[in-house]
Amino acid sequence: MSEPVLQLTNATVKKDDTVVLHHLSMTIEEGQHTVILGPNGAGKSILVRLLTHEERPLPLDNGTAPVRVFGDDNWNVWELRSQLGIVSADLHQRFVSGNSEGRITGEMAVISGFVASQGILRYSTITTEMRQRAAEALEKMGVSHLAKRWLNEMSSGEARRVLIARALVTSPRALVLDEPTSNLDVVARHNFLERVRQIARDGTTLILITHHVEEVIPEIARVIFIKSGRVAGAGSKAEMMTPAKLGELFEGPVMVEQSGGYFHVRLR
Repeated sequence: MSEPVLQLTNATVKKDDTVVLHHLSMTIEEGQHTVILGPNGAGKSILVRLLTHEERPLPLDNGTAPVRVFGDDNWNVWELRSQLGIVSADLHQRFVSGNSEGRITGEMAVISGFVASQGILRYSTITTEMRQRAAEALEKMGVSHLAKRWLNEMSSGEARRVLIARALVTSPRALVLDEPTSNLDVVARHNFLERVRQIARDGTTLILITHHVEEVIPEIARVIFIKSGRVAGAGSKAEMMTPAKLGELFEGPVMVEQSGGYFHVRLR
């Protein structure tokens, strides 16, 4: 049996003497498509940084590792990034407008996933195999036509799909999507989520981290609530996606509707 994609055991994170994650415990098994759902300020971004080892939890007195990814608590960051693909609005921002080395094409952005860089690969050797696998990843996301286009000249939806191709180019075991449809219009969001559904169906474990209920694709079976830096509940969609529980999570009376396998929430 494979190790869980993610296992948190009483994981606590402090920032400037303020506790931002409080004793988080959760396990996500390989193949278990999961959404981590919570309002803004719940601690979701810090959780993503735990996964990438950009944040470190406080050690536990009993010596237990608070964070394990694929069963390991001491990953080499470069190896981890080949096994755990991560796409976020923050990554999008760094590629499109925060790249200190200049503009980058869709193809080169995807190839950069092989070395986990976020800039032009002037110091790396690009092989024929890398180019071929990048072309396949772009085709899978339906953006082959963007290979030679500058990333900062693409629409938000196009660029986000290129960045998923980047995450997929190393054939990771799991894909983490952090607020993936932020700044996308209705059509772009639909097209993006349909591509994500196919990734889940193809067998890559999906972990979606969001405050948008509408992003929870039908393939996701498990729901974890996070609020004020704490796990506020976990269970199946049928158990968790109810007006009472979502209203408590977001602190307001809501109505929940379901259509085409998606959930929609509005104020009551």
